[in-house]
Amino acid sequence: MKKIINGKTILTAPFTEEDIRTLHAGDVIYIDGEIVTGRDDVHIRVIKEGMTLPVDIRGMALMHAGPIVAGTDEGRFRVIAIGPTTSMRMEKLEYDFIKQTGVRLIIGKGGMGSRTAEACREFGAVHCVLPAGNAVVTASCVEEITGAEWLDLGMAEALWRMRVKGLGPLIVTIDSSGRNLFEEKKQEYKKRRDEQIEEISRRLGPLL
Repeated sequence: MKKIINGKTILTAPFTEEDIRTLHAGDVIYIDGEIVTGRDDVHIRVIKEGMTLPVDIRGMALMHAGPIVAGTDEGRFRVIAIGPTTSMRMEKLEYDFIKQTGVRLIIGKGGMGSRTAEACREFGAVHCVLPAGNAVVTASCVEEITGAEWLDLGMAEALWRMRVKGLGPLIVTIDSSGRNLFEEKKQEYKKRRDEQIEEISRRLGPLL
């Protein structure tokens, strides 16, 4: 479900393909509902080792993150800090991961490449970045850890299920049409850089 509250675009999990396809590269969103964390080892288990995820994430959000988690006196878990992991580490596996799991929204740090963009376009998904350096603030958006899977991988690599409220701001960097904001900006910055180099060279030319 997608709604606008006080000017903020808020999506509630699970996400429909229709809602995801209304998002565009550069949009800023927030999410409510359940998310799952999973990075390198989770992707390797599913894609390279052929293991089945212990939780259905079809239509859900996956965060590339290795949270810091502590136990409580009640025998439960709570999040101390959760910051995004560099998403490009999962680029080689993300197309197949999106295809197999049906995940709709991926959260991480930095951009991703052409294979992820292809998967987002083909299967109706988006990639978003969460500004880095806010791991403790982001943890305040976690209302509860609702489950923990594959704990044998260790705290950072385990698959954590969390209920979040107002998680964001998330910037859509790859949308479901395959637009890739990071790649677009790279070209824009390269053009501006080349123009400045040309201008500096023109001005300094007679002095050289």
